[in-house]
Amino acid sequence: MLSHIRNLLPSFLRRKGQGTELSRVSSRTLHRTGMFLSQHLWVWPIMAIVLLMVLGFTVRVAVESTMMASLRSQLETLRDVEAEMLSNWLDTQHSLVLTQANDPQLRQMIYQILKTRQADSTTAAKAQASISLAELRDQLKQELHPAMSAQRYTMFSVIDDEGKVLISSQPELEGVDDLVPDRSVIRKLFDGKSVVTPPFRSRHSLRNESGERLTNQPTILVCAPVRDANFQVVAALVFRVDPRGEFTRIMHLGRMGRTGETYAFTKEGVMASKSRFDSELMLLGLLPDEKDAESLLYLQLKNPGGDMTRGFRPKVRRSELPLTYAASEAIEGRTLSNVDGVPDYRGVNTVVAVTWLPKHELGICTKIDADEAYGPLIILRWTAWTLYGLFGLSTIAIFVFTIIVARLNRKAREAALDAKQIGQYRLEEKLGSGGMGTVYKGQHALLRRPTAIKMLSFEKTNETSIARFEREVQITCQLNHPNTVAIYDYGRTPEGIFYYAMEYLDGIDLQHLVERYGPQPEGRVVSILKQACGSLQEAHTQGLVHRDIKPANLMLNRRGGIPDLLKVLDFGLVKAIDEDRQASLTAHSALTGTPLYLSPEAIQTPNLVDHRTDIYALGAVGYFLLTGKPVFMGENLVDLCRMHISEQPVLPSEKLGEPIDQTLELLIMSCLEKQPSKRPQSAREMCERLERVTAAAEWAFIDAETWWARHLRMTGKESTGSSANSTSQYGTSGSSSQYEQTIIS
Repeated sequence: MLSHIRNLLPSFLRRKGQGTELSRVSSRTLHRTGMFLSQHLWVWPIMAIVLLMVLGFTVRVAVESTMMASLRSQLETLRDVEAEMLSNWLDTQHSLVLTQANDPQLRQMIYQILKTRQADSTTAAKAQASISLAELRDQLKQELHPAMSAQRYTMFSVIDDEGKVLISSQPELEGVDDLVPDRSVIRKLFDGKSVVTPPFRSRHSLRNESGERLTNQPTILVCAPVRDANFQVVAALVFRVDPRGEFTRIMHLGRMGRTGETYAFTKEGVMASKSRFDSELMLLGLLPDEKDAESLLYLQLKNPGGDMTRGFRPKVRRSELPLTYAASEAIEGRTLSNVDGVPDYRGVNTVVAVTWLPKHELGICTKIDADEAYGPLIILRWTAWTLYGLFGLSTIAIFVFTIIVARLNRKAREAALDAKQIGQYRLEEKLGSGGMGTVYKGQHALLRRPTAIKMLSFEKTNETSIARFEREVQITCQLNHPNTVAIYDYGRTPEGIFYYAMEYLDGIDLQHLVERYGPQPEGRVVSILKQACGSLQEAHTQGLVHRDIKPANLMLNRRGGIPDLLKVLDFGLVKAIDEDRQASLTAHSALTGTPLYLSPEAIQTPNLVDHRTDIYALGAVGYFLLTGKPVFMGENLVDLCRMHISEQPVLPSEKLGEPIDQTLELLIMSCLEKQPSKRPQSAREMCERLERVTAAAEWAFIDAETWWARHLRMTGKESTGSSANSTSQYGTSGSSSQYEQTIIS
């Protein structure tokens, strides 16, 4: 509940904000400008610019999203095509080596090799075995030459279940047992599976196509099991492929633009294909400046922590750096793309698409530098910001023009105010001002009748304020009760000033009455409340709820020879029950009214109040008149609202320290019930109960006449000079108790 009150507090404070003095009427030369402002035409250009900016922003975001989606699609498509091409090539190697390993003639040769290796170890057997192996090697070369030439295989070997090379196209490898460095590959082979290894560096010196023997050569081994007649694996056929050939060529096909490339990498995070940019990598220090230096199986895919192409150099060794985002995500088995930009192995911001091929234990990454990828996007953004700047300058220009026109209009109004003329009314003196407008005392030009003229502040002239202003006039005009302030006229000047004229009251409101003269006699309180009930009964009968009954809105007057004639003012917050259009003019769930006199339901459900909320407020007014103090006094607005909701008020007699007519006291307390159903159910019922109060007879016509005679000067105005203060209550909500002013400030 307290949080609800806190949420409603800003709305309440806005309603209680102090109004500024009405500026004066414009001259004929500025009439067109005044109409321009009063019709809010200046808002439309600004709204159009704002809408254009919003539209431009929306279009820009849409275009950016489309471009980024297109970029993501291109990256993913290229990645997937490259992954598919590489997978097909590797699968082809599987098929080819299986075909070769299952060739009957080749199998017979391998059986012969196995028999030769198992021959007697005698000298003659060794010599014969040596001749046989040489012949078999030549036969194997001749048999495998077509396949090796077609697939650019650089070597073949036959190994046993220990990984030992039984025979090879490079005889110096015969007898070594670590040609295949991964023992798991040997186990797979002798379990009957073909294997294509990821690229690795050979431990043995190998001949290249020129016949040179080189160490640490990049190698891919294509292996297949060889079976005997019983379908048992007896050996394995192994081919060597140089990954700098077809393998890398496939990777180089997947490139975008000037900086794009696609590369493969191992589970250790090492590049497994040759980069397009080895020469640039040498300049960055990522490759040694040597003749045969290359990124293949050398370059570690580590994030240096900054852009090395712009001079950044990491402070630690490369082996201690973390893997790049693309490599780490792929090695974890994720297939994804990132077009927001991530650093690559150079620290350059790139957009990437990666995947992992678990069957081949290789990752595939397609990337392009973000600067190149976002080139069109950057142009679009600069264009958009330029347009935003132009729109912003246009908005500022319109705003400045509005301010200048408003100042000219204000000066014209102030100049015209010297004429003291609003329509047919001549202004005499300012009586007060509030949140909605300013009240002047004036006279009708022909009737010479004293009149209070309320004008809507031009700063608040908008559709909502005008609608509320007109609604206040229309509602009050519907009420003809003698205790309701009378409306004479309503209009709008050629300069766009809205005003209405009402009867001029020169009495004293109940707030000032109690502040100056203290608690009032019980009989007088009964008389005041009965008159207020009469006014409210008429309003309630027409389905209207005042919602702001308080001492400052109830004024005592001496009119037409009748002393103590009460007038109910300020129907500006009135609510028309069952009329959604009128009710909507008061903000939904807004806290309306004065906190010292708010009913519990006006705090909890302000949009659902009915006429019984006025009964509560009128009871609180009666309490104030009897005791000189409000029903509740809190340290702040939240405490005050909480008291109205949950605390029981002290009896008026206890607060006053004197006995009070029990019938009157019980009536006041029943009006202050928390539940609306426990209060008097109508103003008429309350009036009838007031008539039964014994103390009602204690304040007669002569008592009121005597009081007014005692407090009037010879001029007929109130002796304390409160006329101006009192008349400031013509619906301006400009005067409230000391407590309320403290809360508002």
